[in-house]
Formats: sequence, C-alpha cells, structure tokens
Amino acid sequence: MICRRVEDIKSFIVMDVLERAQEMERAGESIIHLEVGEPDFNTPEAIKRAAVDALERGETHYTHSLGTPQLREAVCNHYAATYGVRHIEPEQVLITSGTSPAFLVALSTILNCGEEVILSDPHYACYPNFIRFLEGVPKTIPVYEEDAFQYRPEAIRMALSANTKAILVNSPANPTGNLLEPQRMREIADMGKWILSDEIYHGLVYEGHAHSMLEYTDRCIVFNGFSKLYAMTGWRLGYLIVPREMIRPMQKMLQNFFISANSMAQAAGYTALTDPSVQVDVRMMCERYNKRRQFMIQRLREIGFGITVEPTGAFYVFANARRFTQDSYSFAFEILEKAKVGITPGIDFGLNGEGYVRFSYANSLENIAEGLNRIDAYLKSRS
Repeated sequence: MICRRVEDIKSFIVMDVLERAQEMERAGESIIHLEVGEPDFNTPEAIKRAAVDALERGETHYTHSLGTPQLREAVCNHYAATYGVRHIEPEQVLITSGTSPAFLVALSTILNCGEEVILSDPHYACYPNFIRFLEGVPKTIPVYEEDAFQYRPEAIRMALSANTKAILVNSPANPTGNLLEPQRMREIADMGKWILSDEIYHGLVYEGHAHSMLEYTDRCIVFNGFSKLYAMTGWRLGYLIVPREMIRPMQKMLQNFFISANSMAQAAGYTALTDPSVQVDVRMMCERYNKRRQFMIQRLREIGFGITVEPTGAFYVFANARRFTQDSYSFAFEILEKAKVGITPGIDFGLNGEGYVRFSYANSLENIAEGLNRIDAYLKSRS
C-alpha cells in the first residue's frame, strides 16, 4: 500500500512534456526545448575551478550542518550589497542541497496540520505539493494578466483566516516572469503573517529592480540559490535566510535528513558570490537572456499569442493561448507531437493558468527562432 501523502502528489507536467520529448529524440526526432527552465549556459569557469581546487585540497567531507562559515558570510554580504539588508548574521543562513529541500525544511518547521499557505494562481507547480505533503492547505489567490500577474493585496486580505500561517511570494515569478511592485510587497509584509519569499530568480531582471522581502519585514523566510543566476542547476546548492528562532529547529531537520550540503559545491558557491570574473559572466548571460526575451515576446505576438504586460524577469513568457485552445494540456502535447517543440501547459501552474502556455527562453536565440517558426507554421496549417 502506497502512503496517501505520496499518492496525492500530482505530477510535474513540464517533466512529463520533457520526458516525452526525450523519448521522441531517442527515436530520431529533432525537438526544440522551450519547456524547461534550465539555463543553457555552462557554469562559469571560475566556479568550476573552485570546485576542482576544493576536491584537490581534500575538501570531500561533511561540512557544518548549516553550511561552511565562509559561504554563509558571503550570502550575508551579498544581501547587504544588493538590497541594503545589513542586519542578517551568518548564523541565520542555512545552506541546503538546492531550494527544494529548503522548502521542505522550512514548511516542515512552521506548518501544522490544516494550516493554510496563500499562493498566487498561477504559481510554481511544486508549491502545492510541498504544502499538501505536510498536511497543510494551499489557498490560492487568482492573479491576472492585466495586472502582470501580481498579487492584489486586498484579495489576500479577504482570504486571510485564523488558519493562515504564511503568504508565499515569488518575484521574479515562475511561470510569469513578472516582478511584484515594491508597494504591493510592503502591503503584504504588513499583514502579520509569515512571508515565504522565493528569490531564486533574483539577478535575472531586465527592466526595473527585484526587491527582497527582507527589505520590508523580518517575519520572513527567504529561499534562494545558485541554480538559475549562475547556471548551476546540477550542483544542487541553495540556501535559506531565517529569523533567529528558526535556526535551531531547522538545523535539527538538516542534521537528521540531509547531514550537510555538498562540500565542493559550497566552495563553488562561495566563488560565485565573491569572484569578480563571475559577475562579468553573469552580466553576459543576462544580456543574452534579454535579447532572447525581446525576440520571443515580439515573435509570439506575431504568431497570435497574447501578452498584455511584458515579463521583465526570470526566463519565461506566460502567453495567452486562448486564440488557439481552451485545453492547455492537450495543446502542449499537440505542439510537441506536431511541431516538435516542447512548451509547458498553463494548467501545470494552477486553475487560473488554463488557457496559457509557458515558453522558456533559456535556450539559444537560434533554437528559439527555429522553435517559434515551427509553431507558427503548424498553427497556420492547423487553422
């Protein structure tokens, strides 16, 4: 008998699309991948060298369960320099094996059975699964294309209850690529609930500025990591920034379930945050992402997809596909089978995502152009 908590986990549909695309590739098909949110760039050389150096120095053992002191201090310095947040101490930084374990640790620490976490709809597909697995209740707040898919604070206030434990904020957001305005962040921070701030796409901003929730409240748990900005998805390195009263409870979870994050990956993460040459590489990657973003938005509009407010962060365009379909799941697999392009159905991100599809521009400009040309040609033949 399979545990009910596991049986209730919904599939991550983008992975279903990716895995079908990989089957087609093994059968000899040429597939353009616009479905997955994974940087196509290699990890910067200085970061890779740091890991090799750590290996050669024999740094192959457990680290402190919270992470190496130098990496935790580097995170504090990064938040001070980037956001003016200078009150965070290294003890409040917990290094994890990616941000997914960080979510499991944080939610396990604060969430009791039946307590609610407020999410936007659409939202990152895995959030509700974390919450339900821990016997919590995801409570969704619809967000809308004309608002750039931003929370309306008044809608959150109406949804608050005695069972509301936390409000989850993701800015820049997956799947929409949009940023939450500072005034809205401030209003949400003042609602008296725990704020869970997913900041994994910080640094990938092309217009305006991303703000950390730590600028507005200390009643906040921040999730961040190295996968997106530094093209380090396979390194599995993330971190939490938490209030002091959370340190020891979360540390006990890390000790019991994860021991410590990878020692060589932590050495690489320290270099990512401190080596000036890495910042040059990051700027180059961001410049290329921005060119892809601008091209993709224009081309999608030419094809007939709707984009009311242009996304300015992460590497996604969440496009209105209602001209072509009312069933984004079937549409995504149709595009994969007929046009040989992987895209993600909006329904993967919540009921309010139906009628939309997500395109990732974490691929080369040449592949993006080819993929969109294939979709354009197929949709014209289809109509």
